[in-house]
Amino acid sequence: MAVIGSQQYQSLSQVLLGIVLLLSSAVFGQSEFVIKDVKLFDGEQLIEKTSVHVKDGRIYKIGTNLATNVPQIAGQGKMLLPAFTNAHVHVFSMLGLMQAAKAGVMNLFDMHGVEMAQSGLKRYNDSTLFATLYSAGAAATAPEGHGTQFGFPSPTLTKPEEASAFVTERIQAGADYIKIIVEPWKATLDRPTITALIQASHKQGRKAVVHISTLDDATFVLGEHADGLVHLWWDQKLSEATLRTLAQEEEFFVIPTLLTSIRALKNIRAANPTASYLTDDELLVEVKKLYDAGIPILVGTDPPNVGINYGDDLYEEMALLVRAGIPMLEVLKSATSVPMVQFGIAQKGMIKVGYSADMILVDGDVTKDLNVLKKSKQLFKAGKSL
Repeated sequence: MAVIGSQQYQSLSQVLLGIVLLLSSAVFGQSEFVIKDVKLFDGEQLIEKTSVHVKDGRIYKIGTNLATNVPQIAGQGKMLLPAFTNAHVHVFSMLGLMQAAKAGVMNLFDMHGVEMAQSGLKRYNDSTLFATLYSAGAAATAPEGHGTQFGFPSPTLTKPEEASAFVTERIQAGADYIKIIVEPWKATLDRPTITALIQASHKQGRKAVVHISTLDDATFVLGEHADGLVHLWWDQKLSEATLRTLAQEEEFFVIPTLLTSIRALKNIRAANPTASYLTDDELLVEVKKLYDAGIPILVGTDPPNVGINYGDDLYEEMALLVRAGIPMLEVLKSATSVPMVQFGIAQKGMIKVGYSADMILVDGDVTKDLNVLKKSKQLFKAGKSL
């Protein structure tokens, strides 16, 4: 899926810009404190009881017997975990960034949008009012292809010889990685051009991630060394033999966007009753097969498509991964440390010494009940309480 609408960006940005300027002194401030005797998920492992010292916006120390001459936050009966990341979004306004931050989703990876808008939103990446934004700029697609139908400028290309210049233009516009759209229900890029885009991305130091909806396209782009899939295929089951080959020969990650797939396919199946699509349960099985094969799974939801929000709908995606059979601790990794590792973002996504103090402090234990996230919680970005 891709984005729906962008008209909200201009008007909302004008309103919120004034708010940001008025609050800037508070937004960019730092503080020092200790969260004492808390259950900690640090992005990799669970520690039953420890304390975390935050100083100058970063994790300063972790352990027992920490400083007592700074403000103390009681951690008994609570759990501390890294702020979440949504690895697939389309953002057009500060309101989307704010909605995400208020749910503890402090990092967003935009997968196709208005490059000028993205540049403007990134100006506030250091603000504690808003989530930090990473972006692909405009996705690579064919003329009249998927991604061109939403009413904002979307550059296109038609042949391999244009790939290098296309990637260069995206990087000059601020792209952190390159998104490629392969969608056969509309005009789509041919395979030589797809290969050239992947190669050009790597040559210019950017990861190449690909929108697909069919298994055949998925296996092709992975065979061409794409770094990740930003959706799961919908049409057929991945064979164990093909999975073994891919897992052995390629390094890649998958952002399944299960919530989007399930909601979208409900209408797609009804409109195409003779077509063959995987059932909801079969989609879950495909994700579990990937996880069992050691393929990194990243949590992403593709808002604002099919009514998905930028905030707590991420919890629903996490619940679907748990329902698929992925252990809760691994799902938490998929929403915190794994996206940062896979996209090469340093010192974020974990609660480790030296890392940015982007954290969620919840009443209860998320590893036992994801619904805890919907209850009382305290949020921190760069050590500053939201």
